[in-house]
Amino acid sequence: MGILNSFFGKSSSDNKEEKSLVNWIPLRSIDQLKEIEVLSNKEPIAIFKHSTRCGISRMVIQRFESSFDQSLKDFKVYYLDLLNYRELSNEIGYKFQVIHQSPQLLIIKRGEAVAYASHYDITNIDLKSF
Repeated sequence: MGILNSFFGKSSSDNKEEKSLVNWIPLRSIDQLKEIEVLSNKEPIAIFKHSTRCGISRMVIQRFESSFDQSLKDFKVYYLDLLNYRELSNEIGYKFQVIHQSPQLLIIKRGEAVAYASHYDITNIDLKSF
């Protein structure tokens, strides 16, 4: 198949998965919300709420990852698996006064959600501006 692939424009490097520059931090407990609030006083923090069974969510998270470049490698992004942590997602909504959506990205700064978006609008948030 290697020769056929070379005729049709596929190379062995097409099969290699690129490593994401996103600094994913699993979000699994309500205690971490206090940590996020404290950290956000020094630097902006992102929370990405993702539904692992949703095709739109999967596409959006791929676009989000591909939008990261070297300048954003230290931007902390908390990853919330909505299916396993729905109560935590609800608490995020209460704490940061943002109605639940999926997928959803929140930017937390000084303990408040200063920006948020859902679905395809997530990639419109310019993380470099924070």
